[in-house]
Amino acid sequence: MSLYTPDRLEPSDETDAHDIDEAGTADRAPGRPTVTVVVPAMNEAKNLPHVAARMPADIDEIVFVDGHSVDDTVEVARSLWPDARVVTQSRKGKGNALACGFIAATSDIIVMIDADGSTDPAEIPLFVGALVAGADFAKGTRFADGGGSSDITFSRKLGNKALNAIVNLKFGASFSDLCYGYNAFWRHHVPVMALPAVDATEAQWGDGFEIETLINVRVANAGLKITEVPSFEQDRIHGESNLNAVRDGLRVLRTIRSEQRTTATHVSPAPVPQG
Repeated sequence: MSLYTPDRLEPSDETDAHDIDEAGTADRAPGRPTVTVVVPAMNEAKNLPHVAARMPADIDEIVFVDGHSVDDTVEVARSLWPDARVVTQSRKGKGNALACGFIAATSDIIVMIDADGSTDPAEIPLFVGALVAGADFAKGTRFADGGGSSDITFSRKLGNKALNAIVNLKFGASFSDLCYGYNAFWRHHVPVMALPAVDATEAQWGDGFEIETLINVRVANAGLKITEVPSFEQDRIHGESNLNAVRDGLRVLRTIRSEQRTTATHVSPAPVPQG
């Protein structure tokens, strides 16, 4: 399984697979951008083998962010990805874990996935292809042709739809799946996200599950070119999710209300490195 041979989904009209197929081969193709996958995890030892089995073989870098696990998550991660950069997040929460991972990443492209098996690493080529084709930010969506979910409940789907509508109206965006956390982007766009400083000792707004909304809103506000990529969300394989639909939904709503719409300035897509 290669970065340029997705083995499950056919691209939607919004994702140009031709650029994926023509850009490279299973080995590192000359001129293709490098790719880091950031994997935040807390007590996910049983799920990591499934994630590793679906990971494309030619990923350039894995940044594994441990959330102070009390099981053998770190040991399992090291055994599965001996060359991974393993870091421990500085505070608590998914947002802080991602911020720590983004700082540690060194590749041209960053892909953010979950460690519970719900996001399929085999879809990474579609996200990379969207960026190579000209997008600044590749936004995963469960609500486009080729996407879907076996995990989302009716109430969560309804809440997501309502939050989508608010963001699209307030920020002039066109998201179809605001609260889905499978995304990829050019690393040089990280400053646009203005994430909480990882060296702060006290908990920060953006440390929790509101992180996806925070990133999406700020990317849209910055005028980056966003391409939605169809994705299928699976059920968590082992364990229970830390997500609380009501509590975290309210945090998302607070994030939307606190962010101000700005005048977007055009940001040119990152060039594909040559050589």
